[in-house]
Amino acid sequence: MLRIKRVATVLSNYQKDETEEGGSVRGCGRNCLRKCCLPGSKLPLYAYPKSEKVELCNKIGTPFAFLDSLLLGEWEDRMERGLFRYDVTACETKVIPGEHGFIAQLNEGRHLKKRPTEFQVDKVLQAFDENKFNFTKVGQEEVLFQFGPSEDGEPRFHPNAPIDVDNSPSVVAINVSPIEYGHVLLIPRILENLPQRIDHESLLLALHMAHEAASPYFRLGYNSLGAFHLHFQAYYLAVQFPIEKAPSKKITDFNCGVEVYEILNYPVRGLVFEGGNSLKDLSNIVADTCICLQDHNIPYNVLISESGKRVFVIPQCYAEKQALGEVSPELLDTQVNPAVWEISGHMVLKRKEDYEGASEEKAWRLLAEVSLSEARFQEVMAVIFETVSCAAVENVMVEDKHDGDEVAVKNDPCAAMVSGNQECLVQY
Repeated sequence: MLRIKRVATVLSNYQKDETEEGGSVRGCGRNCLRKCCLPGSKLPLYAYPKSEKVELCNKIGTPFAFLDSLLLGEWEDRMERGLFRYDVTACETKVIPGEHGFIAQLNEGRHLKKRPTEFQVDKVLQAFDENKFNFTKVGQEEVLFQFGPSEDGEPRFHPNAPIDVDNSPSVVAINVSPIEYGHVLLIPRILENLPQRIDHESLLLALHMAHEAASPYFRLGYNSLGAFHLHFQAYYLAVQFPIEKAPSKKITDFNCGVEVYEILNYPVRGLVFEGGNSLKDLSNIVADTCICLQDHNIPYNVLISESGKRVFVIPQCYAEKQALGEVSPELLDTQVNPAVWEISGHMVLKRKEDYEGASEEKAWRLLAEVSLSEARFQEVMAVIFETVSCAAVENVMVEDKHDGDEVAVKNDPCAAMVSGNQECLVQY
């Protein structure tokens, strides 16, 4: 069993109570998101259109995106109230000279001397642990709003909505150790105490959030390792991530319009999913891919960009290499753990010397340690495409029912791949 110790990143102001010596807090009194404080509590609610057949139209450039304005307004309010551990807007940032335009940020505030937390690096699916920090312990003042489907198919905002404990709301909260402007956490069905694993419902929720924000600068990210409570992260960055600019080649596509590409000329091998007849079509294919990786115990990261129209899925092996002693001391000394943001090309550096000496060569060398080898990547792709094409058929059998009778799979536009292969196999 491989284990690795890592200094915990503080995501909430109440997380430090869990990591100080002694590890216990007397009483509550924190207006948290648990049964001791929830009765009678109210929080703002943004209700997105309930239909799961949201078209992947280009909302970028619309005159006004309410969710975008709401999130930033609430986030700045929390900044004025002093809820963040440091002022991220004061962090130095630069584009590293070179072909790829890696972005470097000096963020010394995230280098906090807290008691190290421990997690297994050889096990992607780890159970929720009530004894470790989880987001029900967050103070309600850190929550910006609830995020859920509307009742009438239209986007709605309720400034003072009751918390429906029985239906476990999804919430958007600040990350008190932000990487960038507007850094928030999307926590699906927070009261269900879900472990850090993607399912169809949670990924569709994340795509809805990207779609409703309708901003080219807003991306959501997911890390399969290092957390015990399901959440996505998101923030604004006013330039393209290098991975978004990387060339790609088409591998295959589905009859529902979802296309799959392999990333080229980039230090980390990965896949890009885009298109689809609806948001749910794209979400289903990506969720099936993530579930496949989880079930095969392969760590991965996800980047959702272009208002939910492009999704990057990157299988990786850095934590395993680190635990096996295969990462160079020079890279370890930087104390940079390449997660979704670093893998996407936004290098969050904790030491001034690393920031001042940042170069494209160094960024490439670090990210190359994250990547699967070409042979291993091809093996993983074969497993993914076999599993996902079978899952597409299975999903149709479950969903397409009328009066208790199953509709023939062949009538569904997303049941099989365009290649015409009916045996759940994909050639590429």
